[in-house]
Amino acid sequence: MRPSLDTRKRARAKSRAQERGIALVMVLGAIAVLTVMLAEFQDETSAEAASATAERDSVQAEYMAKSAVNLSRLLIATEPTIRGAIAPLFMMMKKTAPQLPVWEFSDRILGAFNDEAGSQDFSVTVGVDTKTGKNLGLKDGRFELSIVDEDAKINTNLGAANDIAHIRLAQELVGLMAPPQYAPIFEQKDGTGNFHDRFTVCSAIIDWGDQDEQLFNCDLSKVSGAASSGVEDAYYQLLPKAYRRKNAPYDSLDELHSVRGVSEDFWATFVDPEPTNPKKRPMTVWGTGRVNVNTANAQTLLGVVCAGAPTADICNDITQAQTFVMGVTMARGLTMGAPLFGSPKDFIQTMTGKGQLGPVMASFGMKPVAFKSESEFEKAISSESKVFSIYAIGIKKGTLKRETRVSIHAVVDFQKTPSLSQMSLSTLPGAAPAPTSTAAGQQQLPNAAQAAAQSAAQNAAFPQTPVTAGQVVYYRID
Repeated sequence: MRPSLDTRKRARAKSRAQERGIALVMVLGAIAVLTVMLAEFQDETSAEAASATAERDSVQAEYMAKSAVNLSRLLIATEPTIRGAIAPLFMMMKKTAPQLPVWEFSDRILGAFNDEAGSQDFSVTVGVDTKTGKNLGLKDGRFELSIVDEDAKINTNLGAANDIAHIRLAQELVGLMAPPQYAPIFEQKDGTGNFHDRFTVCSAIIDWGDQDEQLFNCDLSKVSGAASSGVEDAYYQLLPKAYRRKNAPYDSLDELHSVRGVSEDFWATFVDPEPTNPKKRPMTVWGTGRVNVNTANAQTLLGVVCAGAPTADICNDITQAQTFVMGVTMARGLTMGAPLFGSPKDFIQTMTGKGQLGPVMASFGMKPVAFKSESEFEKAISSESKVFSIYAIGIKKGTLKRETRVSIHAVVDFQKTPSLSQMSLSTLPGAAPAPTSTAAGQQQLPNAAQAAAQSAAQNAAFPQTPVTAGQVVYYRID
């Protein structure tokens, strides 16, 4: 019996409804798959775009920091020229013009090349409108700059020099650690249960950097001659993770972490008290070895003075030491960074209660210092600096208050650097050859062969020509 018409219609309607349902499910499934694919594609594209943007901003920030380093080198190189301009004023007073600490004002002097805020500081300081210049300043970024005088610190690499430098470094280290308020640091056990007194730590710092296997004795009052007290011990080989002494110069300040007795308390007191402010560091691994008394902080100066006069009251009396630190800090604040001493002899006279500043220090209650040998102490100090650390941070502004930062630490040595006024354009490669004089006194330009030979000689000699912007001895990018 055939189904009725209504039954067939209902069957066909039900079949079409099922087909439409299946089609709808397939469409929804396809949309879901496409949505997942689109979301994944969008995530990948966004990640790649963000990575490319971050890489671009990182490169731009790096070159902002590099620009700050190069500008700093140029600023330091111009100091002798600036000093020469004011030298006649000091000659009238029968004095030698001191080194001007132009690096202390680098953020304002170089503000014209920084962002808008830096340009405004430069304009206020110099009285020049930077808007009249061309191609000045940075857009969508800036740099932060700090120049640190490494000759204002005690150089631990003196231990890699000679016996005389060893003794000088030992005196400075013991003088730095001598004040009685630091005694608790040397009365604690380390992780291996050992004690490390002042002389032990001093010897360890020197033995790490020297090239021999002899144990140096920092207790100079009990030794004579080379201050050697036998063969170096096996302290480092007996540690849970054994290693050997380097017996070579320090490459970076972080190496001091590996030296015996350099605990975290020692590091925070004598090496790097404030990591965000490297100017407060009493120690360094760079520098000429002579401490600049015009730029050294009060703690470093106290250590240097105690090296030359270990029996002085400021080295054994906490009150006297505090008086000295307060006097130096106050004097630096009143002079706003201007050098106080024209020569090492001026500093020695002040410490002994003589000269112009000696009575001033006495008025604060500080007793005069009697050095063991003023001539030997004079060899350990200076009134100029030649080695500088440049800390530059390049900052690239991004979206949603995001910033990309790249920091550079460069150490530049200006010991054998000629001043800009000493450099002649004719000494540079590619410069026009100098004319020759004829018998009649007339100048005659050399022919092509002579010009080529002279230019080749200049280019051959140029690699040995000192760079006016100093020699980079350490470079690190983070």
